[in-house]
Amino acid sequence: MVNSWVNSAEILGSDLPLELSGTGNRRALLMDALREAVRSGRLAPGTRLPPYRSLAADLGLARNTVADAYAELVAEGWLAARQGSGTRVAERAAPVTPVHRPRTPERVARPVHDLVQGQPDPSVFPRTAWLASARRALAAAPDDAFGPGDPHGRPELRRALAGYLARVRGVRATPERIVLCSGAAHGLRLLADVVGGPWAAEEYGLPFHRELLASHGVGTRPLGVDADGARVDGLTRHDRAVLLTPAHQFPTGGPLHPARRAAVVDWARATGGLVVEDDYDGEFRYDRQPVGAVQGLDPEHVVLVGSVSKSLSPALRIGWMVLPQRLVGPVVAAKGEREQFSSATEQLTLADFIESGAYDRQVRRMRQRHRRRRDQLVAALHARAPHVRVTGIAAGLHAVLELPPGTERSVVRAAAWQGLAVEGLGDYLHPGAEHSPRTGEVGAVRAARATSPAGDALVPHRDGLVVGYATPAESAYPEALDALCRSLPPVGPPAATPAPAPPPPPTAP
Repeated sequence: MVNSWVNSAEILGSDLPLELSGTGNRRALLMDALREAVRSGRLAPGTRLPPYRSLAADLGLARNTVADAYAELVAEGWLAARQGSGTRVAERAAPVTPVHRPRTPERVARPVHDLVQGQPDPSVFPRTAWLASARRALAAAPDDAFGPGDPHGRPELRRALAGYLARVRGVRATPERIVLCSGAAHGLRLLADVVGGPWAAEEYGLPFHRELLASHGVGTRPLGVDADGARVDGLTRHDRAVLLTPAHQFPTGGPLHPARRAAVVDWARATGGLVVEDDYDGEFRYDRQPVGAVQGLDPEHVVLVGSVSKSLSPALRIGWMVLPQRLVGPVVAAKGEREQFSSATEQLTLADFIESGAYDRQVRRMRQRHRRRRDQLVAALHARAPHVRVTGIAAGLHAVLELPPGTERSVVRAAAWQGLAVEGLGDYLHPGAEHSPRTGEVGAVRAARATSPAGDALVPHRDGLVVGYATPAESAYPEALDALCRSLPPVGPPAATPAPAPPPPPTAP
């Protein structure tokens, strides 16, 4: 056994022991030693290795031996080499499992790239304009703004929202019908307490919302979803409410068909039920005119729930409900005697931000940015994975990539191997929408297909990725797209079942 020490300040800031165990081919021994250093955690991802000439001198090896070892480890994916930055341990190298130290959830490495849907890039928050509005709002704030607070919310913001929502979303509301909350989730909690259950919900949607309703004693049952949105013909008289995303079905994309918009309002009128409209990204339309809110069809049977989480930041914790008149009192009573959830000063700031036109300017700016991101995603897929179809791209902050049947889980694992955080479409499927062992169709779809004359047009559950293109910083987005394209399955026949094990290390840097 030869025990050599690499003396280089570039490697972890100290000497690194490399054991060239055994006899035989020196290049192979060096490659084994470097692989083991990466596996054990002594060489962390991103660590820069010494130039091959220096390492060869330290180890007493030929330069070509070390150069060839580096080149082969680059080809295997253990190392990465870039012109001008030397050779480093690859960010997606084999998972590090320190010796005698079991891996725990707290120590799992964070993803290098983030394409999970749900929030805009926090670096583009309009700090200067927001600060200007905050100064004006605080200077003009009445004394009662610094008291306990009205559970309805500040009247200044309710007036500003009434005008903005009427102009941009076609909402019919007076300030008296708007109750402010800390976001869409808070609004759903209040409605669950007031309306009770059961509710119907689109078979694809946020699991968090379903879990939130369940925690308040409101069960949900799935409505099938197809190319025209939710199949509202599945609603019954037993449903107290239905939760919909009619402007842009989450996460599959596409607006609710006009006939179905009318049908769900007719159902609410006939049964006394309530339509809860989650208007989560209503401002972001790219290739067509915005779709107006369903609330405009019947303000007495539709609640519109919205927030600034997508347009500004989820950190602001400001949302709103536009309520039927009969629900204003009960919702305010459920909220409590005082405002406990949203800062009055931030409400005043947002009111000024809207009234001054800064909110419109920010939305336009973000719409252009998101559209550019969307176009980059589509172009990358067209160039590198033309066999992958992308849908839901006319609006919103995310798109859906359709995958061959049975490949979703393996592709998500491959993405994690590339250091990419991304979610499968199946993560959003309602647990009640069970699959058929024979056909793979969703249970709600099968039931509708059996009872509806239009059933032949239904789209069964499909494998896919939900790709959020708004989150990464501008400089990080191209690399995130590169990692995404490397994770996608090649052209070929679809797999019969998901792969049971993680993919092997990539074969190229």
